[in-house]
Amino acid sequence: MKVLIAVISDLATDMRVHKQALLLAEMGCDVTVIGRRISDTIPLTLPGIKTSKIRVPFKKGPAMYLAFNTLLFFRLLPQRFDMYVSCDLDTLVPCFLVSRLYRKKLVYDAHEYFTGQFGLAEKRLKHNIWKTAEKWILPELNHMITVSDSIAELYRSEYGVEPVVVRNLALSVAHLSRHDRITLGATPDELLVIFQGSGINEGRGAEELVNAMSLVEGVKLLIVGSGEIIDHVHRIALEKGDENKIVFLPRMPWEEMMRYTMCCDAGLSLDADNCTNHRYSLPNKLFDYISAGIPVISSNLPEVAAVIKEYNCGMILREVTPSCIAEILAELRDDRAFLMSLKKNAEEAQKELTWEKEKVKEQKFFKDVMDLNGK
Repeated sequence: MKVLIAVISDLATDMRVHKQALLLAEMGCDVTVIGRRISDTIPLTLPGIKTSKIRVPFKKGPAMYLAFNTLLFFRLLPQRFDMYVSCDLDTLVPCFLVSRLYRKKLVYDAHEYFTGQFGLAEKRLKHNIWKTAEKWILPELNHMITVSDSIAELYRSEYGVEPVVVRNLALSVAHLSRHDRITLGATPDELLVIFQGSGINEGRGAEELVNAMSLVEGVKLLIVGSGEIIDHVHRIALEKGDENKIVFLPRMPWEEMMRYTMCCDAGLSLDADNCTNHRYSLPNKLFDYISAGIPVISSNLPEVAAVIKEYNCGMILREVTPSCIAEILAELRDDRAFLMSLKKNAEEAQKELTWEKEKVKEQKFFKDVMDLNGK
């Protein structure tokens, strides 16, 4: 079976797409992934997977989305696939049109609650355009997956669809060797924490975290990734004179990032509860930290908090403010026995929350789709 996966994000860092493509290839499919060409991307290696990138003359905004969707439609039109997998609403329209034109299967993989993104609801025209597309297509869908139970319930109640939940659990890191924390300038007595992400944008807690570093000593912060406010965050650190407390590293291949994560004492996930999408998300970094066997310090979002409470593998902030973050960091710095107990629990959670187990659900989902006739 020939399968097309379409995504607008950077192919190099979208681990959900990587895992999905490799799983379909394992199932005997001929897989092609089409994404957007991004100037500051990193090298991509997906053995056995064909990849293609669409060059768009705009970096962001409505023009970028319109151009990408138009170019994607005409890229797909002359080709023939047996199944189209649309990753998020920003690739769904062209995939829907082409799948209907050729009477082929369509799978919608909602990586997030797209119309509930931070800042989108306030932009009425943009929100209405995306919502109109969603209302047009989702009731027609036969096959859908998404990332959390809460987001699945939102789609279920709005459109009567029945998404299968496949969480963004991380691959095993048992084969990886951790980096030496000394190379990061962290002393044995310091608490070394990591904040990672390919989308370090407004509302993700990066500013509050960097400001918190001025309020606490004996803590070293590693920030790995990029995003719209990464330069702003770097400037805050310089202005406050905390550049010796914070190490900034650029985006890198997932396995290399995990080698850094594994040498840390804890990981931070600080998304603000400022939109529906954040509220019900299960960020990749949550499961990356657990896969690395380190405790999680998180904002109080229901899906994330539920995982931390179930496995007792971290601490939940009362609110995402510099003072609250500094308080938690100081507690973990001073109470090493408590830190080690959380780390032990994270290592236990690591055994349960693995992609190797979670992918069974996605494998069954795609097998059922392939076995069905017609749509």
